Amino acid sequence: MGLTVHSLPAPEQSMADDAARVIQGRWRLALLMLVCAAPVIASYFTYYVVRPDARRNFGELIQPQRPLPELTAAAPDGQSVALSTLKGQWLLVSVGSGACGPVCEQQLYLQRQLRESLGKEKERVDRVWFVTDAQALPAALQEGLKGATVLRVPQAQLVQWLEPEAGHALPEHLYVVDPMGNWMMRFPAQLDLASAAKAKRDLERLLRASASWDPAGR
Repeated sequence: MGLTVHSLPAPEQSMADDAARVIQGRWRLALLMLVCAAPVIASYFTYYVVRPDARRNFGELIQPQRPLPELTAAAPDGQSVALSTLKGQWLLVSVGSGACGPVCEQQLYLQRQLRESLGKEKERVDRVWFVTDAQALPAALQEGLKGATVLRVPQAQLVQWLEPEAGHALPEHLYVVDPMGNWMMRFPAQLDLASAAKAKRDLERLLRASASWDPAGR
């Protein structure tokens, strides 16, 4: 009976083969991630880059975008809510004291009207009101807040994420957050009905640009 003796590969060759397999695996993983992210990248490229020169954003684009922080808020019933649970929808965010003075009431009204004006696309947008103190919410607001998410978050924590325009306060703006949790737009301070129409056009463009990857609902 004849025996065939096979030589073992040299250690150097074995290490080189292992390194090649690792590099190949990383390239495959990077390609897979790129394929998954392509719709998101394409929609943002369309909105930010491929647009006629005549088109101008009414809202200020936030660059770089600021991701949703790992914070825990309190719902009106006292339950703890992780802010990460807000991901999966476009968010139209307002900020204010629970006492809610005239500026706050105007912001909440325009926030509600803007969402309703989007028609069938409104199901892709959630209203969020961040209450920055422990003040009791006025009973008169309860009807208008139906369907909105109300969360208490101390202002000291919110300002680590959201930021007003220079010379203005945090409650004077409406803020736009994308479904991945990135704050990406801030509307000018103290919107009125006339300027709200311009804000609506921005929201409509964002929703069109993201339609391929952002279905309604979480």
